[in-house]
Amino acid sequence: MSEHPLPPHHTGASEPMAHTAGRARLGLVAIFGSTFFELVGYFMLTPLLLLRLKAGGESTALAGLFAASGWLGIFFMTPFASAITQRLGRRPTLWLAALIPVIATAGFTLTPLLGLWFVFKIAAGMASGLRWVLAEAIVAEFSPPGQRGRYVGIFETMVGVTFVVGPLLLAWVGAQSDAALWIAFGFMALGLIWSLLIPRLPDAADAHSAKVGLSGVWHALLAHPLIMTVGFVGGFFESGLTSILPLYGLALGMGATAAALLVSASGLGSALMMLPAGMLADRMAHHPQQRWGDGRSVRLAILRWCALITLLATLVIPFVAGTPWLAAPVAFLWGGAGGCLYTLAMIDIGSREQGITLVNSTAVLVLSYTLGGVLAPALGAAALQWAPTVGFPALLLSVAGLGWWLLRRSTSSPPEGTPRG
Repeated sequence: MSEHPLPPHHTGASEPMAHTAGRARLGLVAIFGSTFFELVGYFMLTPLLLLRLKAGGESTALAGLFAASGWLGIFFMTPFASAITQRLGRRPTLWLAALIPVIATAGFTLTPLLGLWFVFKIAAGMASGLRWVLAEAIVAEFSPPGQRGRYVGIFETMVGVTFVVGPLLLAWVGAQSDAALWIAFGFMALGLIWSLLIPRLPDAADAHSAKVGLSGVWHALLAHPLIMTVGFVGGFFESGLTSILPLYGLALGMGATAAALLVSASGLGSALMMLPAGMLADRMAHHPQQRWGDGRSVRLAILRWCALITLLATLVIPFVAGTPWLAAPVAFLWGGAGGCLYTLAMIDIGSREQGITLVNSTAVLVLSYTLGGVLAPALGAAALQWAPTVGFPALLLSVAGLGWWLLRRSTSSPPEGTPRG
């Protein structure tokens, strides 16, 4: 199916520039809006289901496994995002990714069977992985090159806001309210409806030539090995730990509502720090007096700072048990620094690739981020249950320390515009 152009740089000579620019704005607004509503529903739903599992007498370890199952769905789907996109086209793929979470959320409201909850969680995770990779790649590709940090930062900030809004809505409605699940379903449905506003997107220039599936992901991994480190640490601390922050709060003796609000603290850090990081990358890379080198060197420097912030915040963990109010500031820094790691990596790959090739590179970033998101709740919940005072801090310090060390040892990528083999 041939799709009409969206961005100005794909415009045919006969199409008015104003019309094309308007289509571009509509496309970005539609992607932003549909992603926002779907993620508000998701981040309201995840702590709600965890708290209900605990209220039903399930173990902390099982609840952590349930949180990890959604990330497993994302992890298994992500390598095939480029193949599905190549076959269906970008707009139909986004529609499919919006429909499946609506069906899964309806399933949570209609059955109490734990086995089916795992099935729904995995299916919703697979759809979320598809949307995640494709939406990120489209936003990065269509952003003005000199302002890519700003546009990607705005998108990631919007995602971070959903970390805050979802749990706040849950706290307002109440985790025990019968309406909570249906409100989450309503936001998922709004995300689907908003997705229908996405205009026809252009065929990717490399739609028929780029490698897809596992081969494409492997090729992208060889081209961007540092993405694995950045993505994993970002996913571990921003999203993975966020999934079990309610369990961490309960282990500290907090009430259910206060424990759920730790997710908001993490989301607030993401919302407030990612856009400034993107704008800083733009400014430092283009300032005539800057001493940081080209754009990639600038991004690497900021990535190192973010990794150091993550490590320093984690060093506070042994003191949180005695002073529980420290949990919220630590969660804030984890969410903010982890989100900045992901944002800078997305800006980096978006600065040099387009089309299906960009989808493959985004898939590598999402895979590594998801791996961190899977391991953090699974290992973190087990550590909270069996070794909360020693094992949990040791786990977090090992990940934060390794990430900072690897980034410190890394060297800058080739200069902007250097061809890759």
